[in-house]
Amino acid sequence: MKKIVLSMALLAGALVYAGGFRVSLQGVKQLAMAHTSAHAEDASVAFFNPAGISFIPAKLSIAAGGFGAKSEVEYQNVTSLYSAKTSSPMGTPLYAAITYRPVDRLTLGFSFSTPFGSTIEWDKNWAGKEMVQRMELKGFYFQPMFAIKLADWVSVGASFIYAKGLVDWDKSITQLNGSLNLNDTEAHGHGYGLGVYLRPTSNLDVSVAYRSKVDMEATKGKATFNVSPALYAGIGLPSNSGGVDGFKATLPLVEEYTVGLTYKVTPKWSVSGDFNYTGWSKYDKLTLDFNHALVGNQTDKTVSVVPKNFKDTKTYRIGTQYMVLPYLAARLGYYYDESPYDDANFIPETPSFNTSVVTAGLGFKFGRMGVDLAGGLAFPQARNIENAYYNFYGQAKAKALYFGLGLSYNAF
Repeated sequence: MKKIVLSMALLAGALVYAGGFRVSLQGVKQLAMAHTSAHAEDASVAFFNPAGISFIPAKLSIAAGGFGAKSEVEYQNVTSLYSAKTSSPMGTPLYAAITYRPVDRLTLGFSFSTPFGSTIEWDKNWAGKEMVQRMELKGFYFQPMFAIKLADWVSVGASFIYAKGLVDWDKSITQLNGSLNLNDTEAHGHGYGLGVYLRPTSNLDVSVAYRSKVDMEATKGKATFNVSPALYAGIGLPSNSGGVDGFKATLPLVEEYTVGLTYKVTPKWSVSGDFNYTGWSKYDKLTLDFNHALVGNQTDKTVSVVPKNFKDTKTYRIGTQYMVLPYLAARLGYYYDESPYDDANFIPETPSFNTSVVTAGLGFKFGRMGVDLAGGLAFPQARNIENAYYNFYGQAKAKALYFGLGLSYNAF
């Protein structure tokens, strides 16, 4: 029984390390218009489509920004009416990008972003404490890239992705009258991005992009058991280990396809739309390889596999911009984001909901400098929890809001 409890707990935590859900906060201007992608006014387009950097109207462009993301999740047992809420701190995703065009047809760029990362914190004694008490995760993408203009109206581009991440996760082990911490700060992986960006007329931008799956290799993870030293042998750890065990895992950050367009209805008014397809079905299972058996023969390693049953998802986005003044833009947007799992696979480490999000923002131009403000309000759909694998049932609902500040500079 100890083996089952510990294996399930560690597997749940490791999944969160993989990100669970991609955070769509990589451009403040883009967020104001529902995080749409076909915007090539400055270097912030680099994350969305490497080919788009060819159409930036400057040889040198720099963009950077940050967000505040605040969310709350509430769980209730419908039989006992017990309820619990998260008290998570504010998340702070960041991004920065730079592009340079050394010759007319070639543009080089670099993008830094945090597309995976969040912190969720439940009360230490809540009903799901054996699954999670607190989880902090961060994922960083470093993307050098290039774009080549094949003609004045079309470009192609590619990027190399180096990803690095960390996780710090706490849970209770009631049967052992203790707790467990799962920690890894050195997981890494790599992938690539491809894109085509078209401007067939002065009124229309079209962006088609693909971001590959990144297999995050966690080879130096540590699981620390805060239990009585007398129990170390019972869970497969040497008595002089201090309650620490190592593990290895390969954790996929899934692929994403995006098609977006922006159409200028009038010189002052433009409309944007995006369709995203995300390959979450890659999470059919997760495997962890521990340094020691969790029970029994300590010379054997324990390999644990748990099904996840994730499914591919679609996101629909529409946004608009209106130039109120030559130096002032007003922006609005709406998008609908699907959850990658059904009620039978709901987990509180990465709670997910089918969600509608309304966004808005302003953009200011001061010569070559741009300042962008954006905010978003999420309306997640309440859902039932029917996870028999974890014996976890009830109802869940959530709310979330985002805001961001971005700066850009087109040098010449």
